[in-house]
Amino acid sequence: MSRTHERTQLVEIKQLQALVTVAEVGSITKAAALLHLVQPAVTRQIRALEDELGVDLFERTRQGMRATPAGVAMVERARRALTELERARAELRPRADHVTGIVTVGLLESVLDVVAAPFTAAVTRRHPGIELRLLTAYSGHLQQWLDAGDVDLSLLYNMRSTSSVHARPLLHEAMWAVAPPDAGLRTDEPVDLAALARHPIVMPVAGHGLRVIIDQACARATVSLDVAVETNSMRLQKQLVIAGYGWTILPSAGVADDVARGILSAAPVSAPTMSRLVVLGRQRSGRIPPAVETVAHELVEVIHSVVASGAWPSAELIEGGPTRDGSVVREGARIRTPVYDPVDA
Repeated sequence: MSRTHERTQLVEIKQLQALVTVAEVGSITKAAALLHLVQPAVTRQIRALEDELGVDLFERTRQGMRATPAGVAMVERARRALTELERARAELRPRADHVTGIVTVGLLESVLDVVAAPFTAAVTRRHPGIELRLLTAYSGHLQQWLDAGDVDLSLLYNMRSTSSVHARPLLHEAMWAVAPPDAGLRTDEPVDLAALARHPIVMPVAGHGLRVIIDQACARATVSLDVAVETNSMRLQKQLVIAGYGWTILPSAGVADDVARGILSAAPVSAPTMSRLVVLGRQRSGRIPPAVETVAHELVEVIHSVVASGAWPSAELIEGGPTRDGSVVREGARIRTPVYDPVDA
């Protein structure tokens, strides 16, 4: 369909809402119900937006409405614009006694068990005016979302600051050998990497950040592991170990709860040791909303508290993180200086 006539109409918020909703549900009828509009109204909004942009945003298929390549690109930008509008409304709404706003935080799948609940509790209890949105994925995906502006903050690992992202080092975390309970591994008795070579290993897929750490350690120790299965799911790694398909290697935070409940046994890997650097990433560009700064502070404080309590074992905090009481790290936590100087922005 050609759209060559002169366009003078301005894009309206309701058109962007219609665009995003239709793309998400794949149906004009369902979108109309969600938007509390009649179906012709949604159709008019989509057509008006297509006329304004001069491109088709959707095509009809047997499966419903499917976004064209131009539609996919526009949906991504529209979603971001609507999020920014929601954030502006929240920040500008008069609330003299609270910081307000919407903050989207990316969390590594491997730290959910130790961080997600106390972090959510801290933000909701201390800052009721902040709407917290949590997304979880692997570090590579989280970094892409951070670069794209889809998350405001994200926990990442083994990442240095770049021209677009500031990475604040938080802690070093040991990698653990993980096995069924009857293997008798103990968290206070490290296991040589060479000993793991005597067992089938459930490994992250090639290219995964954890796989890179493992492969580098094997190269340093000239050890070849017997890879039984590869997967991109940490949950599946643990399930396969429980089912007896082999051992695996995971960050301590990802298995601490399973070890405490007796579902798995684990021990730090030695000769050579394996660890990852966990950082808090945020974009350098643009003004940092007060709500984002507040949530970043709460996340750092919660992580320090979790490490100090022993709930995040084999983690060594990096010097320089503030806590609510003004101290760098609460008593009992282990401190380690950064392996590189963090670049602040």
